[in-house]
Amino acid sequence: MGFSLLGLTVDFLKQNPEQKFTAREIAAWIFETYPDECRKKQNRSKAKVYPLDTDAALLQQIAAEIGAYRPRLQAMNPKIKTTESRPRKFYYTDSSDSDEIERTESSATASAADPNAAIIKEHDLYSILSEFLWSELAIYSRRINEKRSRNSRSAGGNKWLYPDLVGMEDLSQDWHREIKDCVQQYADKKNKLWSFEVKILINRSNVREAFFQTVSNSSWANFGYLVANEIEGADTSKELRMLAGLHGIGFIKLDSENSSESQIMIPAKERTEIDWNAANRLAEENEDFLNYIKTVRKFYQTGDVSVRDWDAKAQED
Repeated sequence: MGFSLLGLTVDFLKQNPEQKFTAREIAAWIFETYPDECRKKQNRSKAKVYPLDTDAALLQQIAAEIGAYRPRLQAMNPKIKTTESRPRKFYYTDSSDSDEIERTESSATASAADPNAAIIKEHDLYSILSEFLWSELAIYSRRINEKRSRNSRSAGGNKWLYPDLVGMEDLSQDWHREIKDCVQQYADKKNKLWSFEVKILINRSNVREAFFQTVSNSSWANFGYLVANEIEGADTSKELRMLAGLHGIGFIKLDSENSSESQIMIPAKERTEIDWNAANRLAEENEDFLNYIKTVRKFYQTGDVSVRDWDAKAQED
């Protein structure tokens, strides 16, 4: 086989199934495995603005070409998939999209019984999201545990009713006390309420289900967000953006290793008014949500936010 970055990338990924690699990691393997061919490529280069006169520049060029090959790689072999996080990662898998979702959820369930397991669980993401919301957006958050629900409407009656986390943004945080008191008298808006549905993985198999679950359980709030630790496939991102444009739900890509690296990939559209009828349904069925509404009411009554009323990190189940 000749020296082809495209072919070598396919071979490398097939030799390491289910493992995810950045373009730079693949480039480093190619550089280490085929040093002579890489040198020839370097010597052939006529680039003047960004000359390939160092190993670092050569590695960067190879990584850039691999990244640009993504559509061709997937056209050549549909079993090669990519994540949509930054940096994007490539991997080879025999699993279908639905198989990946099932394996991810099964692994998370199995690891729940093993404290030494390294696999990320959805529960692990709540505190990470809470940290991100506070540090980046100054949003106070609380966990809504569906296990604390009455389920008075029989099995399935509350399906897709509760978000995983809810939040409150204090618009009056930097206001003068006189302004706060004035707004309190006039009953004007001084906060915004947020709702979050959390998933470990979003791909083509579950993107619509996860999205419309978020639509369902966020309909009461000013802002609704779907949150995921990983999103796979350009088609998944395209579908998310199309649905977000229609329904106003936003998307947060959560970095489970460093919450500050998380990002709002799709901003949610603001609903100007709270749907109190929908909020009442949640409050009637779930103790956590009722306590959340009590905390919001207390804020409106006093104009102050007590940290004790909110989780610095998401509540434990």
